[in-house]
Amino acid sequence: MIATKPFRSKLTKTKDLFIPFIMAGDPSPELTIDLAVNLQQAGADILELGVPYSDPLADGPTIQDAANRALQHKMTLRKAIELVPEMRKKGVSIPVVIFTYYNPVLQVGEDAFFNHMKENDVDGLLIPDLPFEESEQMRDRCNKEGIEFISLVAPNSEDRVQKIAENATGFLYCVSSLGVTGTRKELNTDISSFLEHVKLHSKVPVAVGFGVSTYEQVKMLQQHCDGVIIGSAIINLIAAQQNALLNQETRQQALQAFKNNIMKMIGK
Repeated sequence: MIATKPFRSKLTKTKDLFIPFIMAGDPSPELTIDLAVNLQQAGADILELGVPYSDPLADGPTIQDAANRALQHKMTLRKAIELVPEMRKKGVSIPVVIFTYYNPVLQVGEDAFFNHMKENDVDGLLIPDLPFEESEQMRDRCNKEGIEFISLVAPNSEDRVQKIAENATGFLYCVSSLGVTGTRKELNTDISSFLEHVKLHSKVPVAVGFGVSTYEQVKMLQQHCDGVIIGSAIINLIAAQQNALLNQETRQQALQAFKNNIMKMIGK
């Protein structure tokens, strides 16, 4: 039996999507909730909520540092999932996707993991170290539980592009270039043709991430895809204002500055 998927009803559009990534617990669990609220106010359409992990294969130094800060707050997969209903209480209505590596899922146990996601209003799941060919069981379980399984496709996916795109749900995460996450001054020159190729086969919005950090990059990419995913550039903003965010007296001013910088980044 296929469950209904709340993700689709919470996604209000399918073009020009802004999909930010933040790390659960960075710079604190409470501030993760406030940052989510401000990202939605700044124009976020979907939120990727990262789970800190000690061996993040796909993450560059910026997100690794954020994970280390979150781990100092004892953030776990379960605790990250439990932040979602707290975000809902403060007005976050957009789909929330849990971004986690596979090992924490194995440690929790698949049944307990899915029960926890359902109990806490999680809409989607992204596991970057689970290849498409090894994800069928997880995709089927997501489908059964009403959770969108977000697939990734990279420039070197080659003959796998069509199969990955045709089976994508929620949105399709296109990796702009090979390597790890992080801001880049220039994106892959072949990115536009890669995105156009992916779009030929995808029935869901095609979004691109890895390296997107400036308004100019956002505007260029929007011509070739349905959304942009921004992670490291947002983590850098949070890290730069960490002390002000953690100080109760300066928090609101810092959150406003954060929101203003996000809106400038995406041209709002």
